[in-house]
Amino acid sequence: MRVFWFLLLAMVVVVAAVTLAVVGGGRSAVLQDVAPEQLTDPLPTTRPVGRADVEALRLPVVVRGYRMTDVDEALGRLGAELAERDARIAELQSALAGAQATAVGGPDLLKRPQDRPRAPWEAPRQEDQQDPQRTEHPGEDPQR
Repeated sequence: MRVFWFLLLAMVVVVAAVTLAVVGGGRSAVLQDVAPEQLTDPLPTTRPVGRADVEALRLPVVVRGYRMTDVDEALGRLGAELAERDARIAELQSALAGAQATAVGGPDLLKRPQDRPRAPWEAPRQEDQQDPQRTEHPGEDPQR
């Protein structure tokens, strides 16, 4: 019977020790409160966002996934950058199309090809090439 009381007392001491260890004895917390994670390296605001910036972006994880404000901010910034680049690409494409139309057709579009000046990249026309045997001299009949 003494063994039973000894085992019961030992079990009560062990349970009390474990309970005090988990609760912390009331003096100091065992687990410290951790400050919530913040987005430490956001997308740059002084220059356009590049591929390396997007690859380096790490959003902080919280209990239920990601912080909605951080995700919304990052996606809003990326959307604005893409819209700005799309507008710039469209502007450059229209400028290029206008320059090509001017170079190919230009204001002389309705003139006959022989009346229009030859562009540097065009092959020489037959009219522009002189026949070395048919050189005209002043005073001679051109219908020789």
